[in-house]
Amino acid sequence: MPTPSAKQIPRLAGHALVEALIAQGIDTCFGVPGESFLAVLDGFHEHRERIRFIACRQEGGAAFMAEAQGKLSGRPGICFVTRGPGATNASIGLHTAFQDSTPMILFIGQVGADVRDREAFQELDYRAVFGPNSGGMAKWVGEVQSADRLPEYVARAFRIALQGRPGPVVLALPEDMLTTATAAPVLPRIEAATAWPAPEALRELRYLLLAARRPLVIAGGSGWDAAAATALQRFAEAWQLPVACAFRYQDRFDNTHKLYAGDVGIGINPKLAQRVRDADLILAIGPRLGEMTTGGYTLLEVPRPRQKLVHMHAGAEELGRVYEADLLLQAAMSNAAHALAGLAAPDTCAWADWSRSAHADYQANLQPPADAALSTPLDLAEVVKTVQRLSPPDAIVTNGAGNYSGWLHRYWQHRGLGTQLAPTSGAMGYGVPAAIAASLLNPCRCVVAFAGDGDFLMTGQELASARAHGARPIVIVVDNASYGTIRMHQERDFPGRVSGSDLANPDFAMLARAYGWKAERIENTDAFEPAFAQALARAEPTLLHLVLSSDVITTRTTLGAIRAAALQRGAASPPRTAAPTPSPASPAGDDKT
Repeated sequence: MPTPSAKQIPRLAGHALVEALIAQGIDTCFGVPGESFLAVLDGFHEHRERIRFIACRQEGGAAFMAEAQGKLSGRPGICFVTRGPGATNASIGLHTAFQDSTPMILFIGQVGADVRDREAFQELDYRAVFGPNSGGMAKWVGEVQSADRLPEYVARAFRIALQGRPGPVVLALPEDMLTTATAAPVLPRIEAATAWPAPEALRELRYLLLAARRPLVIAGGSGWDAAAATALQRFAEAWQLPVACAFRYQDRFDNTHKLYAGDVGIGINPKLAQRVRDADLILAIGPRLGEMTTGGYTLLEVPRPRQKLVHMHAGAEELGRVYEADLLLQAAMSNAAHALAGLAAPDTCAWADWSRSAHADYQANLQPPADAALSTPLDLAEVVKTVQRLSPPDAIVTNGAGNYSGWLHRYWQHRGLGTQLAPTSGAMGYGVPAAIAASLLNPCRCVVAFAGDGDFLMTGQELASARAHGARPIVIVVDNASYGTIRMHQERDFPGRVSGSDLANPDFAMLARAYGWKAERIENTDAFEPAFAQALARAEPTLLHLVLSSDVITTRTTLGAIRAAALQRGAASPPRTAAPTPSPASPAGDDKT
């Protein structure tokens, strides 16, 4: 590989692109091959000792894998798809990366310049489809017209994906450009420019903390590294602050720590929801404070919360976007946590009892309700606890969307950064591709995916990709024969009037075996532990098919109980013009998707 920026001999632009990715530290790319970028595929072959192309079975799965790669590495995840249908299939992963603030680059093969703007075969204008002005699926969309400028575009894509609020970038690659020879140099590795919080803002933050009596930290968002997570813990310990984690960012703080208060998301512990309301100071470090973390913008009222609010975020455009805070600090999380750790704490804190009770509430929430209807014959709470007990502490757990994820979010205790892959966008089908990517990128770590039955069949074909490329995650499919979240909301708003939410499922164990996986069907709690232990010991990937009653709908209640409550309040015959009232903060709801 030539030294970056050195004079290059002419080679195909497709090869130059692969060289540019290697120079940026990329050793794995995901995608579905297409004739529009054959020159890039040839470049992967040319440099196969340095970089690999993971061929997936559908572009949505490939994009999810790249998004997971961005979450795990902190560098942009890389996905290649062909024009038109390939690009639109990949849009779900792009949207997930945008809402999750994950660095990612989607490279799309484009029609040649000689047929551009004729609505040629599979032609799209990607700036119009994905650009910021089209509703926000990418931070930037570019199209490379000149082979000699290709390294410039790649460097810019990496910089935009990484800086400020991280996110996805799209680069369209005309087919004829990729087959043009270029002597363009390979540019050096891009490192993001990062902001530090201003000293005067830190002094004001200290005054706000000293004046507080019921402070609460909500940590989340992207851009964290292990050192920043450790610094956050030092800050919390010095000030004895209770720390909650934003929706699906539960690995930002050690969940076993005495200051951990739980996760602020869908299916929130009702006591934690009340604690957010009762707090007199909210210190939001990293999250966007979106709908899921704020209980539908009710735990923190819009535009001016009752609580004093300090919001720290890497993107200036996010500060003050929804909430009028008392203090806004722009800073990358890798810098913000270290700045907070250096904030001089008082000898004693007035909120010691408040912090102790916050953790006690969290610990109490780890105990499942004493309801036989939720635990017989298959107890999902016990399943999650068994997986954690038998798995290594650094195991990576993934999930997509659906009520089944509520058990994982409530009962799994994350002990370190990089152990959770979950879509804050609420995208179904995320968990299996994310687990495959995690296994390929971290072959020595245990990776476990939780998926619902509807969720699994969105991307289940990627089991073939796992087998082809040597990934060996354990996939746990929770089968309740329904789109459970939708059924839950139907029973809440239109009790007994079920439409469209029942599923006729295959035998998932047989399906997995057809892909070359080991698999087992499990119908009761006692059968789970030995099956999971065997899966951990295997060199092959394993799927465990868990059969669950459709009545078991959340970690706290059943469909029957929801229906009975709805009928009692008279929800059986709602006015024709009435719309169901969203209830994202409800303790019964675990997902909106």
